[in-house]
Amino acid sequence: MADAHHEEHEDHGNTVAAWFLTISWIVAWSVAAVGIMIGGDMVTWTGIALGASVVLAVIAGVMKKAGLGRKEPRPVPPTREEWEAARASSAKAAEAESDAGEPAAAGAK
Repeated sequence: MADAHHEEHEDHGNTVAAWFLTISWIVAWSVAAVGIMIGGDMVTWTGIALGASVVLAVIAGVMKKAGLGRKEPRPVPPTREEWEAARASSAKAAEAESDAGEPAAAGAK
């Protein structure tokens, strides 16, 4: 299920579009919160913030399509098996390197 969700929603990454969306949503919901705190109707301000969030998300999507989003595919972490195999091979390489260095050091004595 997580893979299906990931395929539907591409990651924006650390991009102009992502930062625009993050900052604009913080501003929109902060303005709504202040509006509610100073005595405004909660339903009205929540509706305003939701509407603004949708509009800002559309703008961020357009920015992404215009080239301000992620340029390359999101990196995929290795599976557990791949990680364990890479770790085992690097440990063997380090062991072989240290074994290769010991005879030379012993001969130098």
